[in-house]
Amino acid sequence: MSERLVVIGGDATGMSAASQARRLKGQEELEIVAFERGRFTSYSACGIPYWVGGDVDGPDGLIARSPEEHRKRGIDLRTGTEVTEIDTEGRRVRARSVDSGEEYWTSYDHLVIATGARPIRPQLPGIDAPGVHGVQTLGDGETLLASLRATAGLRAVVVGAGYIGVEMAEALIRKGYDVTMVNRAGQPMSTLDPDMGHLVGDAMTGMGITMVNDAAVTELLTGDDGRVRAVRTEAAEYPADVVVLGIGVRPETSLAGAAGLPLGPAGGLLTDLAMRVRGHEEIYAGGDCVEVLDIMSGSTRHIALGTHANKHGQIIGTNVGGGYATFPGVVGTAVSKVCDLEIGRTGLREKDAEAAGLQYVTVTIESTSRAGYYPGAATMTVKMLAERRTGRLLGTQIVGREGAGKRVDVAAVALTAGMTVERMTTLDLGYAPPFSPVWDPVLVAARKAVRAVAADHT
Repeated sequence: MSERLVVIGGDATGMSAASQARRLKGQEELEIVAFERGRFTSYSACGIPYWVGGDVDGPDGLIARSPEEHRKRGIDLRTGTEVTEIDTEGRRVRARSVDSGEEYWTSYDHLVIATGARPIRPQLPGIDAPGVHGVQTLGDGETLLASLRATAGLRAVVVGAGYIGVEMAEALIRKGYDVTMVNRAGQPMSTLDPDMGHLVGDAMTGMGITMVNDAAVTELLTGDDGRVRAVRTEAAEYPADVVVLGIGVRPETSLAGAAGLPLGPAGGLLTDLAMRVRGHEEIYAGGDCVEVLDIMSGSTRHIALGTHANKHGQIIGTNVGGGYATFPGVVGTAVSKVCDLEIGRTGLREKDAEAAGLQYVTVTIESTSRAGYYPGAATMTVKMLAERRTGRLLGTQIVGREGAGKRVDVAAVALTAGMTVERMTTLDLGYAPPFSPVWDPVLVAARKAVRAVAADHT
């Protein structure tokens, strides 16, 4: 008698889990039913800003595997179908057709919750007016592009200055819009320390983006036609033909919470290392709806990234399929760009280290992406945190031009390995003048951190 795997969510985690489980178990052993309320599956939400900006084609270009391809591989994928209830005691889910409203129950032996995240949409007057857009799904991307085509003016306001906000600011600049970014924090990119965030803000201002920091939106004003026309803060109004919300996302766990499943401080599902929901051996969860272990601080964090989501899916599918796999946690690595500015970070910020009770030293250096004499060498700033006395690397942030962003991967590996900054200085990194100075910028920062740790001892 075969078992049944039910998957809620047809994007990275859900379909990776379903595909991996299908590779390990045949249809006679495992029936797989997947529910997706939209019409797209297995797509790159991270690519939406670049589709909007015209760098890549979409939506088809952002789809890794279509519903038809999944079905050919023996997965009963039901698009346009939303799961409205999880009955953990009865081991079943209630599904509803988006078009017809028809509802029915489906039982499961194994359940995967991969409901993703939802854009933060504050309850403000005018927030639901035409011309105000969140960007989370391919459908959102289609709607935004249609709105841009139908808009006569070229004034855009981006609310929020995190990863989504800065990427959408770039996309709109590329489409010829005058962009104003309204940010309630003192500088963009709150995932960086304030001094590094200021570097990003200064660079964005130099690109022609109007930066409005320390400003909370109080209302979105509309015209006689009901469409958004301006964004209001306590101090001013900013004209807008289109508004993009880049405030961030929250785990979409309303379904899981209603079923009584355990949620963490950020509202994400809590799982064990095998990605099983705590206290429920038959239920797995992964992707943007979960909280994951931060290896550096020892606490759980919500980090919405496709890299983690796909890994979670592989791990879940392996475990459902009879194998064994675990997800050890993250160090918090992320990269982004706005025009030609690259931004990378990994590990702890200063306030993260303080919250974890760690004592630290910090250093900041400026270097170049290539040998100084080689054409195209661009400057970058590297900030590094190291633990007092031990010299253990705690975090690294990089802001610069070409070649800056992906250098953070060196620090991510060092963090995962628990390396000290002194040990980092001996790393055998690749060198040639077109790619790096003799001392790579990350190693220059490590050398300075070694001296700071030594000076702290005296």
